Amino acid sequence: MRVTLVFVLGLLAGATAAFGQSRPPNVVLIVADDLGYADLGVHGGKEVGTPNIDSLAATGMRFTSAYSSGCVCSPGRVGILTGRYQNRTGHDSNPRQRFGLDLAEVTLAQRLKSAGYKTGIVGKWHLGDAKEQHPLSRGFDEFYGILEHGIGPGERGGKEIVVHRGWEATETPADHTTAFGREAVQFIERHKDGPFFLYVPFTAVHAPHVAPAEHLQKLSHIADPRRRRYLAMLATLDAMVGQITAKLHELKLEENTIVAFMSDNGGPDGAPNNGQLRGGKWTLWEGGIRSPLLVAWKGRISPGCVSDEPVIHIDLAATALAAARIEPAAEWKLDGVSLLPLLEGKASRLDREALFWRFGPQFAVRQGHWKLVKPSLADEPMLFDLAADPGESKNLATEQPERVKSLTNLWQAWNAGNIAPRWDDERANGEEARKARKKAKKAGKN
Repeated sequence: MRVTLVFVLGLLAGATAAFGQSRPPNVVLIVADDLGYADLGVHGGKEVGTPNIDSLAATGMRFTSAYSSGCVCSPGRVGILTGRYQNRTGHDSNPRQRFGLDLAEVTLAQRLKSAGYKTGIVGKWHLGDAKEQHPLSRGFDEFYGILEHGIGPGERGGKEIVVHRGWEATETPADHTTAFGREAVQFIERHKDGPFFLYVPFTAVHAPHVAPAEHLQKLSHIADPRRRRYLAMLATLDAMVGQITAKLHELKLEENTIVAFMSDNGGPDGAPNNGQLRGGKWTLWEGGIRSPLLVAWKGRISPGCVSDEPVIHIDLAATALAAARIEPAAEWKLDGVSLLPLLEGKASRLDREALFWRFGPQFAVRQGHWKLVKPSLADEPMLFDLAADPGESKNLATEQPERVKSLTNLWQAWNAGNIAPRWDDERANGEEARKARKKAKKAGKN
């Protein structure tokens, strides 16, 4: 996923921005969907090249312990756009019916728009489709993309997936990934005099895996058709990231734009590859929540930096505000912290006690290199030393009961500030329960 953060000078409700430059930095957030952690070249992937995504690591900072706040699509997007844990408003899973982002929540787009930014979203919203939940009602000046998930015809029980431009439906593109890349480039061109905030949540590489023929042909040697289509979609995504960065270079905006790339969650079972990480989407194992995070800002971040500090996507909003020298008001209750000290080489660690997750009955907490995870309704919490065991293969809970107790208490204190999930999702009951449900559903069709 790719992200560029743009910041603007001005007054914000409850905060004052004071910037020494004539123009604050731009913010562009580029998010991949369901990306396998090990499929990027910078993470060891070799089957398809991702040179444009990898270039963000070469020119900026790569985080090796970065996380999404959610293990499925919609919750993680809440964290990115609000800077708050989605569990604060019970948004644990993908919304049902007309549920969406809680109307009391304020998005980064709203905060930056109030400070003078032009704001745009290109891609997948997935935070509600009612008028009051629409991107144009939540701080974005421009919208091109889809309100729900999916790109294939008839995916939603026969309901066609509609592409919107603003409030109105528009024609379906031949390839969504390519169209989203084109629209993102055009947004940058229109608003090059800035400041602007551009959020680009691609539908790639979420199933159904589709890609232009040129990318499919280059991967004809890959025998597994699912893997081939997935990688071709990833290659298309990488090409579009390249077009976005090329436009920033062409317009000489690189030194005034902070760019971050991430995935909304880990790769699911099937075509994506999470490498040594255990589990995948729908779980709080590392494979479900650990995400690539690459951040570039020419002249402010030294090229080729690597940080192993645990960070989380809810930190991006705080980072954007800090870069714009906008002091968050206490009533905003942001959970994230600014990554600027790490990015600018002024610190190697953050002043934070722990990271937290909740997905229905599943929960997890990471403190330092220790992680406690309850992976299902039936399982007891398990303890892992991620420094020695990133694949979460050796449960140390029996050997270290006091640490289990301490981390459990820490998580319970955090969870006391949340509300219960607003809708149920039986897939949250654990990996085995989800697989059994999938198997039973398949058997029912036969």
